[in-house]
Amino acid sequence: MDAVDAAAGAISKRLLRPFGEVKKGYTYFAEGDVLFAKITPCMQNGKHAIACDLTDGIGFGTTEFHVLRPSEQVLAEWIHFFVRQPHFLLKATEHFTGAVGQQRLPPEFLRDTPIPLPPLGEQRRIAGILREQMAAVEKARAAALARLEAVKALPAAFLRQVFPQPAQPLPSGWRWVRLGEVCIQDRTIVEARSHDAANLPYLGLEDVEPETGRIFKISPQPEEGDGISTTFRFTSDHVLYGKLRPYLNKVALPDFEGRCTTEMIPLRCGQQICREFLALILRRPETVEHAMQGKTGSRMPRADMDHLLQLEIPFPPLSEQRRIAGILREQMAAVERARAAAQAELEAIQALPAALLRRAFSGEL
Repeated sequence: MDAVDAAAGAISKRLLRPFGEVKKGYTYFAEGDVLFAKITPCMQNGKHAIACDLTDGIGFGTTEFHVLRPSEQVLAEWIHFFVRQPHFLLKATEHFTGAVGQQRLPPEFLRDTPIPLPPLGEQRRIAGILREQMAAVEKARAAALARLEAVKALPAAFLRQVFPQPAQPLPSGWRWVRLGEVCIQDRTIVEARSHDAANLPYLGLEDVEPETGRIFKISPQPEEGDGISTTFRFTSDHVLYGKLRPYLNKVALPDFEGRCTTEMIPLRCGQQICREFLALILRRPETVEHAMQGKTGSRMPRADMDHLLQLEIPFPPLSEQRRIAGILREQMAAVERARAAAQAELEAIQALPAALLRRAFSGEL
């Protein structure tokens, strides 16, 4: 299934295998067949493609594909464009069978669904227009995605500019200190089903955006079922550090009192460091790298906090910390505006294929 590019609706990678290895236990298809993912969420996500440029004209794939073979009356492209329509996929979800998480579309739905069928010449004309339009959309999507990725890389670049690297001389007044000299872990426990647990809003790791540390709960309120196990108490004086999968770089600055998953560690600043500066230090690529070097576990790595607090950091006077934090605050705000604009552009481009397909199958092309 991962060989199909859902955005482009095409086979993006292929593997060659001896026929004897794949003749049993796989779905057979031939040149010109349309592959249609039948399992959720691959079906809704657009894992559908035309089998083309196959070695010896045949191929084998996962059994999670339905194979649609065009007759002489219809083009493979016509079928492919038809089944990629969002309203068609939405209707298909109403016919899923099986348990949640492993639901599949039965072949009867595809067999019994009517498809508008103009003459072959008209199919070719419309498919040709759609092919050009989709290619232009894909080019625009790739460009917008590249712009978005470039914007997302800016925070790390800004942080590298501000903080001296280990081999560089420190500016006047700066010194090297260990992280544990300027902040401490504050693991104040909130017991499950306690009065505090019922009255303090809860933050999970999923509530914090990677890299930016933005907290998604804009107006946090306690919700039933949130954080039913032991949690840590935090206030607006803490920096919350996500130790689970530290490469996600989840460092948050809450402006309210609450409780969080024990996968986030509340850090309390010493008198020598301001809270914003500590958050910036923790978000540096060098800090993320250090945390990953001392991680425990492989599939779900966790930062070893004792190892993390041994990290040596470049440390300026408090007034300089505040100045740097102010500059970076403005830069990060500009990055966020650019990211939102790039994301909106990408979403607008990604909505174009649905509009183009709707026009094509309503006779507007």
